[in-house]
Amino acid sequence: MCTYRTTTLSLEGSGKGAEGWFPVTDASVYFDHPVHAPADHTLNVDLRNPARGAAARVAVELDPASARALAMAILEMLDSAPPGLIPS
Repeated sequence: MCTYRTTTLSLEGSGKGAEGWFPVTDASVYFDHPVHAPADHTLNVDLRNPARGAAARVAVELDPASARALAMAILEMLDSAPPGLIPS
């Protein structure tokens, strides 16, 4: 079943695609059928810069357990950063 639920957000960062590094300005996160991953449903994340065209995109498809593990690892790393490194 498709959920058709998508969360989009603006962000600041960099991504590396086929043509090298580019600024990332947007993200889309959705749970749906994957294009390539060997799973029935995956959490899909697209990091992109729409102003630079379709090639300025990095996409990942993660099975639910991997998506949760990645989310937890991201939060763990942010929470363990030395004081003063992350702006308030």
